[in-house]
Amino acid sequence: MGNITIKDVAKESGVSTASISRVLNESGYVSNETKARVLAAVKKLNYQPNAIARSLKQDKTNTIGVVVPDIANPYFMKIAKAIEDTVSNSGYNLIFCSFDEDSEKERELLTVMYEKRVDAIVLATSGESEDIVASAGIPIVLLDRKMEIESQQLDYVIEDNIQAAYGLTKTLLEQGHRQIGVVNGSLKVSTGWERYEGYKQAMQEYRLKEDLQFAYQGNFAQQDGCLAVDYFLSLDKKPTAILSFNNTMSFGVILELRRRGYNIPEDMVVASYGEVEAAQLLDNPQIIYVKQEPYEMGLKVGKIIMHRLQKRKKIIQETFIPQIHLYGSR
Repeated sequence: MGNITIKDVAKESGVSTASISRVLNESGYVSNETKARVLAAVKKLNYQPNAIARSLKQDKTNTIGVVVPDIANPYFMKIAKAIEDTVSNSGYNLIFCSFDEDSEKERELLTVMYEKRVDAIVLATSGESEDIVASAGIPIVLLDRKMEIESQQLDYVIEDNIQAAYGLTKTLLEQGHRQIGVVNGSLKVSTGWERYEGYKQAMQEYRLKEDLQFAYQGNFAQQDGCLAVDYFLSLDKKPTAILSFNNTMSFGVILELRRRGYNIPEDMVVASYGEVEAAQLLDNPQIIYVKQEPYEMGLKVGKIIMHRLQKRKKIIQETFIPQIHLYGSR
C-alpha cells in the first residue's frame, strides 16, 4: 500500500478528518468511542502523521537546534545531555551539529536550522555570525561563548574564563614556573581572548613580561596540542610547564609528551583549562586543571530555553566560576 493519508484513516474509521486531527493532536473534545475507532484505524493502517504539515499548522516543530564547535568534545556532550534531560519532558527533541571552528560552516548550519524551522537554538559561536543571529526571529541562547550584538541582548550561560585562567596560571607561578608554554585557542571567540587575558593578568601580578616565544596560537583542536609540544620542545630555552586553554588541546599535549617519552609532571608540568578524562589512565596523573561543570551549565541552558519558549521576556545571563583542581585530589 502507498502512503496512507488522513483521508484513508477517515474512510476506515468512519470518522471525519477534523475529529481525527483532534484525536491525534489531543486537542478539542471527542468521545471515547470515536477516539477508540480512530486509534484502531491508525494502528491497522500504520498511519504516520505528516510532521511537516503539522508543524506548519501549529507554527512549531518541537525541535531545538544545538550548534557547537565539536560535538565529540566530552564537555559539549555533557552539556547536550543536560539540555536534553531538561526539555524532553516538555516534548522537545534536539538536533545536533558541529562546525569545527569554521565560521562559514557555522553560518551554513544556522541557516539549515532556520530552514528546518527549529523553535530555538543553542549556539557556542565562532564569533563571526552576528548578523545571522541578529535576524533569527527565534530564541537563541549562547553557550560557553559570548557575542555582542548592537541594541540586542541575548541569553547566555558562560564561565568566568578570565578568573579561571588567572587562577590556573597563578598556580603554576606559585610552584616557581617562569617559563610557561601557553597553548591558546582562537582569539576571535570570547573563550580564547578571555583565557589569554587571565594568563596575562597573572603574569603582570608577578611582574613578569609576556614572552611571545612561549605562546602557541591554536584553534581548540587536539592537533594544536600536539603541534604546540613540537614547537615548545624545539626551542633552545624550553618551558618547564605547558598551560593549555581547553581540554581537547590538552589531550593533544599529553599524547605528544607521552609519545616523546616525557613523564608528567616529572619532566613537564601540564595545566589544563578543562578536565582531560583520559589523563586518569596515567600512572601518576598529576595534572592541574580547571574543573568545569558542563552538566550543570546544560541544565541552566535548558531552563532558559523553556523560559523563552514560554514567551517570558526577562534576559538571563549566567556565569559559572570554575575551580582549580589536581587529578587525584579531593
